[in-house]
Amino acid sequence: MNRTERLEDWYRRVYLEGDFEAVGSLFTDNTKAAGLIDDMQVGPEDIGVFAMALVNLVEAPQLRIVKTVESGDWLAALIECSAVRPGDGKPVRVMGQLMARYEGDRIAEAYNSFDFIAFFEQLGLLPSDSVMIGMSGQKIS
Repeated sequence: MNRTERLEDWYRRVYLEGDFEAVGSLFTDNTKAAGLIDDMQVGPEDIGVFAMALVNLVEAPQLRIVKTVESGDWLAALIECSAVRPGDGKPVRVMGQLMARYEGDRIAEAYNSFDFIAFFEQLGLLPSDSVMIGMSGQKIS
């Protein structure tokens, strides 16, 4: 498998099939990922807990790697995440990005960006106009 296929397989196993034991299969022992939680770098064990919490917020999650770019040891991926909101079945669609440095076939360093505001807005956990409220200087309440 190439890097994109391994990444896609990992996302499928962890986020779609709920195989949280597979989290460490893509990372080196010392991997730290940034960008999932502000001002924190997390290791594979933290990513497993994070993935479990995220998956439990939605139903019928789906992931699609829209685009990847490789350069040397680096892989950048644009990822589309979709799901169904529990309770009313409304669709949820969010984009994320990953930039990862590989050592062999495992990620040694990762930087993530995920549109959590849009995600929580679509789940009804934040007001639907949270970005506009924040841009106006008002507090979200």
